[in-house]
Amino acid sequence: MARTARSLHARKKRRKVLEQAKGYRGTKNSSYKRAKEQVWKSGVYAYQGRKQRKRDFRALWIQRINAGAREHGLSYSRFIHGLKLAEIDLDRKILADLAATEPEIFAGIVAQVQNALDGNPVETRVKIERSAEPVVPPRPNRRSRRKPAAESTPAPAPEVAADEVAVEAPTAEVDATEAAERKAEELDVDISEVEGSGAEGRVLVDDVEEAADEQGKVNATEAAERKATELNVDLSIIEGTGANGRITVEDVETAAKAEESK
Repeated sequence: MARTARSLHARKKRRKVLEQAKGYRGTKNSSYKRAKEQVWKSGVYAYQGRKQRKRDFRALWIQRINAGAREHGLSYSRFIHGLKLAEIDLDRKILADLAATEPEIFAGIVAQVQNALDGNPVETRVKIERSAEPVVPPRPNRRSRRKPAAESTPAPAPEVAADEVAVEAPTAEVDATEAAERKAEELDVDISEVEGSGAEGRVLVDDVEEAADEQGKVNATEAAERKATELNVDLSIIEGTGANGRITVEDVETAAKAEESK
C-alpha cells in the first residue's frame, strides 16, 4: 500500500500550535515539542483561573446584596427566599449592580420581597420616582466662522398685543449630581435652595446632608422609619451606622433596647 503524504496537514497543525505559543520565553515559542507541552499546560491553568474567578465574583455579589438588604432589615438568606416567593427571576450579578448603583430600584425589589415574606399579595410593579436629569446644552462649534457685526446684531423683538398672555420663561435647572438628587429625595430637601460646594457651584451629596442637618431632617431608611414607629423610638437621637451615616433597622433596635434597659 502506498504511503499517504500528509506534509500539508502536519505543517498546518504545527503552525497552529506555534501561533498559540507566540510570546513564550526560551525555545517554547520555536520548538514544536516544548510549545505543545506549554500550550497544554496553559490551557489547564486558564481553566483553573476561570473557575476561581467565578468564585471571587460570586462572593463579591453576595456581599453587595447582603449589604443592601441589611439596610432594609433583611438578611441575605431571607432576601433570597423572598425572591423565590415573589417569583422575581434576577441573578446575583444584576441584584448586586442594583444594590450598588440604583438604591431606589433595589428598595422596590426589597418591598416586593417583604410583601411576599409577610404573605401579602405581591405587587407586579413598583413605581419609582426619579428626578429628571439636567439637559446639557450642546457645545458651540469652534470651527464655525464668526459672522460679521452687521449680521450678528439681534433683530428687534415683535410687539406683543395687549390681549396676549405673556408666558414665563422656564426656571433654570439646578446643577447637581445624580447621587445628590437621590439624597435630596430621600431626605425631603429642596435641592434648589442648597448651595453647592463642587466645581462651578455643583451640588454634592455632602451639601444636601448639611442642608438636611440644618433643617432637622433625619437620614434613615424606610424600614428604619417603620421600625421606629413600631418601637416608638425618636430617630433624631440615633446615630446611624449605615452608609454616609444613614440610620438602619439595627440602629433603631439597639436604641430601643438601650431605652428598655434604663
